Amino acid sequence: MKKSKTISLSKFIVFLFFLSIIYTAYFICEEPESIYNEDTKEVVGVITQIDKIENGYKLVVAGEEKIIVYYYGDFKGKLGYKIKISGELSRPNKNTVFNLFNYRDYLKSTKIYWQMQAKDITVLDKNEGIYFIKNSLLDYINQFDSYKYLKAFILGIDDDISNQVYESYQINGISHLLAISGSQITLLSLVLLFILNLVFKNKKFNYLIVIILLLFYMFLTGFLPPIVRATLLFVILTIRDLLKLSIKTIYLLLLIAVFYLFYNAFIIMNVGFLFSFIICFYLILFGDYIKKVKNYIFKTFVISLIAFLGSIPILIYNFHYINLLSPFINLIFVPLVTFLVYPLSLIVMIIRPLDEFLLTICNFMENISLYISNFDKYILILRHINVYIIIFYYSFITLVIYQMSKRKYLFFLLFIGILFFHANINYFNTKTYLTMIDVGQGDCFLLVLPHNKGNILIDTGGEISFSGEPYDLSDNVILPYLRSEGISKLDYLIITHGDFDHVGMASNIIENFSVSNIFLNSGANNTLEKKIINKASKKNINIKNIHNYTLKIDEYKFNIMSLNDKDDENADSLIIYTKINGYKMLMMGDAGLENEEYILNKFSIGNVDILKVGHHGSKTSSSKEFINNINPKYSLISVGKNNMYGHPNKEVLDTLNNSIIYRTDIDGSIKFKFGNKLEINSCPP
Repeated sequence: MKKSKTISLSKFIVFLFFLSIIYTAYFICEEPESIYNEDTKEVVGVITQIDKIENGYKLVVAGEEKIIVYYYGDFKGKLGYKIKISGELSRPNKNTVFNLFNYRDYLKSTKIYWQMQAKDITVLDKNEGIYFIKNSLLDYINQFDSYKYLKAFILGIDDDISNQVYESYQINGISHLLAISGSQITLLSLVLLFILNLVFKNKKFNYLIVIILLLFYMFLTGFLPPIVRATLLFVILTIRDLLKLSIKTIYLLLLIAVFYLFYNAFIIMNVGFLFSFIICFYLILFGDYIKKVKNYIFKTFVISLIAFLGSIPILIYNFHYINLLSPFINLIFVPLVTFLVYPLSLIVMIIRPLDEFLLTICNFMENISLYISNFDKYILILRHINVYIIIFYYSFITLVIYQMSKRKYLFFLLFIGILFFHANINYFNTKTYLTMIDVGQGDCFLLVLPHNKGNILIDTGGEISFSGEPYDLSDNVILPYLRSEGISKLDYLIITHGDFDHVGMASNIIENFSVSNIFLNSGANNTLEKKIINKASKKNINIKNIHNYTLKIDEYKFNIMSLNDKDDENADSLIIYTKINGYKMLMMGDAGLENEEYILNKFSIGNVDILKVGHHGSKTSSSKEFINNINPKYSLISVGKNNMYGHPNKEVLDTLNNSIIYRTDIDGSIKFKFGNKLEINSCPP
């Protein structure tokens, strides 16, 4: 009878889990209800998070509803302070480049739907309440030399770790070690139980105290999904064992996921939630297989391999690459963090003289990670996948691990073959496509030829500021987008001219991506162009300064023109004319009226299908005579939202009124697919 009840309960949990998935699939398509709107000018709440940003602060404020607050100025507030904020509410930004990180959806996963640009902040109450403990702990940790890693391992805050180091952890597939996981919660629990058992003999009482402390620890760490998952699983497992229930651990994990999804369907957008639950699911599902492995090193490798396989679809969907060395790298770092760095972090909090020793080990860990991350030939770039491919991957991965548990490796080899097929999928692409990538106030266009015949990047944009924080377009937009399209190298990087908003990210791209050829205009090279030439020479990249030049790639021909003006960068812009699948395309760079007159006098282009409008729609380009002569069907304007230059000019827009206009500030990125029929997609803000 007891066994029958257990089976029924397990089935009911599975039913609830699938019901929660259906619920999630329905509600993530809906905009969540909010008590605020754009007319809200004043919000009162308690500060739950403070981050220092360039020229100001980013706060999370919990009132009737949580919001993000950006404040530029001096601010002396602390966690727990009750404040009144006056300012303008707006929706958080979503991705305006295909396949990339959606900040709005991420904030929805934390139940934040609005952000405010604060004009004024008034402190209403300085009583820190329960946040006094977290404030004191942060103040204490900040006194240590190893504070960056103490914050990460004690409070789950990894913001202080440098971008370069954190990126190396991501590339190596070990960034999960910075998140407080089940093994760390288990270790912390065992330490607490050991101490309590020395003082109190009541086992149930000791477990109750540990549970209360762990629940408080969730609060200290900001209720991060991996910590909530690990803590709740420990609590439920403790209750199960104390009550001598026979329900399997995997069903309890599903039950936690059910509560999470019903509480907030958008948590499915949180990468930390996905990594934590999916990897934990696979480790529990194949726990018997892991237990059978007696050799510690091999067991660690098996755990790392299962975790790696379980994370692959998430990595592809969010980051578009995997590192084939990850299971082996984890073989080094998992024991290092689990048995040395994390325990030492706890000890250092009590025995401060060990701080220097911890810092030395963490610096060693950073240097090893930075060194290993340079072995990029083991990194597979994998094109963006949809939900159906994700389901296929997870179905196959489950089969692979199951077969491995039976010591059968054929499906594992087949899976490696699938990954390499995926990495070379562009060889099977039959269409040419052009993407106007939204890089704010600047230009960046990607042209991809079919069957991987050629990948051409035209200009790179410059650097912009996002909510007051430095924002690197190459690392955050251009390179992730290239990877999401399955592109592992650029055959040609064409720089139309040397202005920063066209060439600003070129050096970073050359440094961090494979580039075969670079074309520059024929005018005098400015400082930025000289930097590119210098870096390209060190990388043995073929580089040319061109004037009137024809680039031939298979049956494709690109006529590249310029005035060869030595004094004016805009006037010397490279102008590109080509015909693809019968569609004419003209890209004007920042070329002005003089260039347009030159084209009309020198060439017989006729009507064009796609015009990249010159100089972001400035009045220095797009004369009526020129536009009437080429009569573009589609006009592309790459321009920053509310830019200081007033681009695009109203007169230019009027001149283009017979054309369908696409603007990055309104439409986001635009993708043209050239087939028998022209397909156009946008990614609006």
